[in-house]
Amino acid sequence: MTSIRPAEPADVSTIWRMILDLAEFEKLRDQVKGSEEELHQSLFSEKPVCHAVVAVSDGQTVGYAIYFYNYSTFLTRKGLYLEDLYVAPEVRGQGIGKLLLNHIIELAREGGCKRVDWSVLDWNQNAIDFYESMGARVMPDWRTCRIEL
Repeated sequence: MTSIRPAEPADVSTIWRMILDLAEFEKLRDQVKGSEEELHQSLFSEKPVCHAVVAVSDGQTVGYAIYFYNYSTFLTRKGLYLEDLYVAPEVRGQGIGKLLLNHIIELAREGGCKRVDWSVLDWNQNAIDFYESMGARVMPDWRTCRIEL
């Protein structure tokens, strides 16, 4: 049985390890510049800049989702941006990703959000197929832009 719950400070080390695993999978490990300590601060300071939930199965944390709120001027409503959704490779295919994504969608609904957005790498067809099976629309006409400071 898998449950989803808000992350706690004691989860930060496990989440950080999974972030590094995700970066390796995405072939982006060289872009990880943060630290476990900074993640803890981001999640659990007096004014957190992001939030996390974890998936727990048989007492083990097997996945996480990190999200934050944004705003749409076109909708004049807040939205939720899903920064990461990760499930450990050994438990993929068991519906844990679906549980995490449904939980995030419910948090957005409860919070009065009008939409949930996230990015997916164009080569990650398994993730694209999963998201589309959940009703997501991959928006080919939008590209992520970034300026690193």
